[in-house]
Amino acid sequence: MTVPGPGAEAEERALMALPYEPPSTTVAYGEHPSQVVDFYRPAGATGPRELRVTLLHGGFWREAYDRRHLAPLAAALAGPGVEVALAEYRRVGGGGGLPATFEDVARITALPGAPARHVLVGHSAGGHLALWAASAAPGSVTEVVAVAPVADLRRARALGLGNGAVTALLGPGEHPEADPSRLSPPRMPVTVLHGTADPDVPLSVSGGYVSAMRGCGGGVVLRALRGVGHFGAVTPGVSACGELLGVLGL
Repeated sequence: MTVPGPGAEAEERALMALPYEPPSTTVAYGEHPSQVVDFYRPAGATGPRELRVTLLHGGFWREAYDRRHLAPLAAALAGPGVEVALAEYRRVGGGGGLPATFEDVARITALPGAPARHVLVGHSAGGHLALWAASAAPGSVTEVVAVAPVADLRRARALGLGNGAVTALLGPGEHPEADPSRLSPPRMPVTVLHGTADPDVPLSVSGGYVSAMRGCGGGVVLRALRGVGHFGAVTPGVSACGELLGVLGL
C-alpha cells in the first residue's frame, strides 16, 4: 500500500481549495439529474471551435463525489477555439453502476457538435471510464488522456482500492467487458499520465493496463510523473498540470 506523503496531501488540498467556476451553460443528455454536461467557453468567444475537451471526474464511481472539483480545471482549459465539456454521470448510490454508468459515458462521447478534434480526459475512476470508452464507445472522440486511472480492474480489486469500489461498481463478478485492460486496444492515440507517488491509485495499476494493450499491439503511451500524487496533474497552477496541458497542446 502506498502511504500518502505530504506532497500528495498538499495536492488534494490545493485542488479542493480552488474556487468553483460556473459553466457557460449546462445541457441535459437524459432525464436523471446526473445526466448533465457543463460547457465552458471563453466569454464573448465567436471564432470557430477547433477542440472539445470532455472531462470525466473521479471519486471511485461513487455518488458522494461529483464533477464540481474539476470545474477549476475546466475553466482553465477553456480558451480561444477550445470548449470544455465537464460531464456528470450516474454513480454508485445514485442509480449508477454496471451498466448505467457505462451507458452514460457512451452517450457523453457521442454528444453532437464536437469539432474534428475531440479529446476525452478522465481522472481516477473517470480515467477508467475514458479508457473503457476508447475501446468500447469512442463516439466522436479522437484522443484519450487518462490521468491516474483505475485502468486495471482486476488489479484494483485485488488491492482493495477505494474500500471495495470495484465490487460496488460491478457486483461480485469480473465483467471483463467493463475492464479496459481486457478489451481490444483502442484505435486512437491514448496517453496515460500517472504519478509515481500516487497514494490512491498506484502506478502499477496503469502499468497493468499499458502492458496488456502493448501485448495486443496497442500504441498506448505511459508517462510516469516523478514525485506526483493523485491530484497534481488536474490542479491548475500546479507544475504537474503542465504535463496535461502539454499533451493537449495548450
